[in-house]
Amino acid sequence: MLTDKRLIRYILKKGSNQAADELIRRYYDDLYFYLYRQVGNGDDALDLTQEVFIAALKGLSSYDDRKSSFRTWIFRIGTYKVIDARRKVKITWLELKDVEWIEEKDFDESLYQKELLGTINQFVASFHPEIQEIFRLRVYGELSFPEIATLLTQKEERIKAQYYRLIKKIREEFCEHD
Repeated sequence: MLTDKRLIRYILKKGSNQAADELIRRYYDDLYFYLYRQVGNGDDALDLTQEVFIAALKGLSSYDDRKSSFRTWIFRIGTYKVIDARRKVKITWLELKDVEWIEEKDFDESLYQKELLGTINQFVASFHPEIQEIFRLRVYGELSFPEIATLLTQKEERIKAQYYRLIKKIREEFCEHD
């Protein structure tokens, strides 16, 4: 199996579609699920996944494997695509006939979880984009603090401090006080 570095070299030097396909195939599922956990909609996650890979392939010459892994780099692109998508959100209305009904208790629990996740995402979106990026890379991308620090070229301690300050604010905002 070829390394990411070698595949990228083939893409840049020879314009290899086969190498591009292999690179995309290698990270497609991880990226899709990373984006899906943030947007909560399969179609939107598919669109964003495609946008990320298009942007990554167009900007491949700017990728530096000394700064981050390719996976981490595309997750960062994905984070920005999610932030951009949230800025463009329009409300769409569904007709009741288009909705598939489920059991009431399952629906209530599912609705509560989705509402809470949506509310937390809106809350996080009110912070500086750098803090949003740290949160998304850690929570949705499941990256370690050292990986995030390397990607953002910041000290790990600073990344942790920003992340935990945001988590504290989320808890203050959303956890019930006794």
